[in-house]
Amino acid sequence: MEQGYVVLDFDYRGSAGFGRDYRTDIYRSMGMSDVDGAVAAVDWLAREHGVDPTRVGMYGVSYGGFFTLMSLFRYPGVFAAGVSNDGVTDWAHYSDGWTSRILNLPTEDEEAYRISSPIYHAEGLADPLLLVHGIVDGNVHFQDAARLVQRLLELEKNFDVMYYPLEAHNFDHFHGRFDYYRRIADLFRRELLER
Repeated sequence: MEQGYVVLDFDYRGSAGFGRDYRTDIYRSMGMSDVDGAVAAVDWLAREHGVDPTRVGMYGVSYGGFFTLMSLFRYPGVFAAGVSNDGVTDWAHYSDGWTSRILNLPTEDEEAYRISSPIYHAEGLADPLLLVHGIVDGNVHFQDAARLVQRLLELEKNFDVMYYPLEAHNFDHFHGRFDYYRRIADLFRRELLER
């Protein structure tokens, strides 16, 4: 905030603590109504707080990284830049114990996984994206990020990527954390403040 940013910490749909309907609204469609809420938040920030809607960025870790990908892919031009850290790119490759409660099993509900997985929406990328992933991530496996990178290359999209050899799902090493936050700061300064 001291550098001129307005910060909104967004509790996306599917989060606990807001009632059953809020929590279950993403059934069979993660990245749909929850991302629609983020788009509505941009309008709210502009209307209620005078934020320039052309200078809104997004970043997140894990589900927040997935959320960032879906936001940029589904709504090109709404977010000026995004950073996805350890984000799920294909729910069919994630822990089915957690995911199956929301999307059913991949073998039983392929459509829910297609709707909900960023890799199937990657053609929408039009804004600056920094894709970050820890190579030893035991939660969202590195291969998930590598598959998305390959898809973005095939689509001839512009994006930046950074892999961290020593980092797991949470960045625990000083050099990795320092570099990660430096990259976020550089991207947002360039795309949100200086543009």
